[in-house]
Amino acid sequence: MTEPRNPDFEAHIRESFARQGMMELLRAELLEVEHGRIVIAAPIRPEVTQQNGYSHAGLAWSIGDSACGYAAQSVMDAGRDVLSVELKINMLAPGRGERLVAEGRVVRSGRTLVVIAGDVHAEEGGRRTHIATILGTMIATGG
Repeated sequence: MTEPRNPDFEAHIRESFARQGMMELLRAELLEVEHGRIVIAAPIRPEVTQQNGYSHAGLAWSIGDSACGYAAQSVMDAGRDVLSVELKINMLAPGRGERLVAEGRVVRSGRTLVVIAGDVHAEEGGRRTHIATILGTMIATGG
């Protein structure tokens, strides 16, 4: 991965994350911020489960989208943000346990489009289960 185009990318991402109403609603937490890689976790609470008691796919989707989006943001020029253009998620296993952890990473970055990939794991009793994989495209806005 090349050097960051924005040396203050981490501060920008942390400030932006703090403004996200959806992440607040989900009680998501920004765990790791690196150039080209972001990790976000959210607890599995009764309010984010589906009818069988597993975490709703929407929880995996939401934190996965944000982790991938912020990974893309980390490689952008200062003054630019990103939006999701397309996102494909494959659910691999039911999400059960204490929390979901999503890792987003940059596959390839251009000036305008960024291809991202990600994985979501469920954590239960110290064990991790890979429950989803993501592939998508983000687009730079602003600047």
